[in-house]
Amino acid sequence: MALKRHHKWMIGSFTTLIIIYMITTGILLNAIIARQNLNYNTLNSKITNLQLETRMKFNTIASSLRELEKSVSSTKKGLTKVEEKLQESQMELSKLKATNAKDFSGIIENSIPSVVTIVTDVSQGTGFVISEGGYIVTNAHVIQGAEKAGIYTYDGKIHQVRLIGIDEFMDVCLLKIEEEYPPLSLGDSDKISIGEPVIAIGNPLGLQFSVTEGIISAIHRPGINGVKAYIQTDAALNPGNSGGPLINKEGKVIGINNFKTIGGENLGFALESNYLKKTINQIAQQYLNQTILE
Repeated sequence: MALKRHHKWMIGSFTTLIIIYMITTGILLNAIIARQNLNYNTLNSKITNLQLETRMKFNTIASSLRELEKSVSSTKKGLTKVEEKLQESQMELSKLKATNAKDFSGIIENSIPSVVTIVTDVSQGTGFVISEGGYIVTNAHVIQGAEKAGIYTYDGKIHQVRLIGIDEFMDVCLLKIEEEYPPLSLGDSDKISIGEPVIAIGNPLGLQFSVTEGIISAIHRPGINGVKAYIQTDAALNPGNSGGPLINKEGKVIGINNFKTIGGENLGFALESNYLKKTINQIAQQYLNQTILE
């Protein structure tokens, strides 16, 4: 049965609408897909950039952490060294406290048998055994002008004495007795410190084997001879102390007591041990053709 004309027109119009719809729908779908692809690419690019930034930040943080680790390690080493120094300082302080807390009784007991009283027909003074062989040192002015002299030791014995030699400029005299007594050891006067405690052993005003205590008040003071070779001490020195030892906490002789300032209190002076040693060896070399102190 043949279709009528208006039916054909209706069918063609409907078909056209369907085709247009399909075309429009395809265009819209393509536009949506393209949009999605664009959004996907944009998002992917952002994700990639974010990943790169994250990696860079992570690398920066990792590098900072490594530097921090090195710094912490270095700080730990520094703190360890500081702790070691503090421990050493504490040990030194403990030793210093122990030394300062210790009295001189043991040192006096060991030293006084080596100290002697020197009596002449014009004066008296002090001396001490300086070397094996019975060698005794004192001040030159102790025996100056004397024709007779004798030496009294702590054990109560009296000894005849022989003069070896004198250095008047440094006021040092070397004597000798026949009997052996233990010598006192000389310390290094270049290592002494102001404020260091000391004792002087001597015979002030005839009071044999007296001990006085004080500190080193100054070093390298000029003496009567003008040489800056004298220790200033506030340990009491009186007539009769001349020639006696000035002893430190180690039991070493760091000076030979020489003179005090007239009219002044607590102003005594002792020739430094390094100058004493040099002078004794010069005397021994001159009169014995040998040195007696190492």
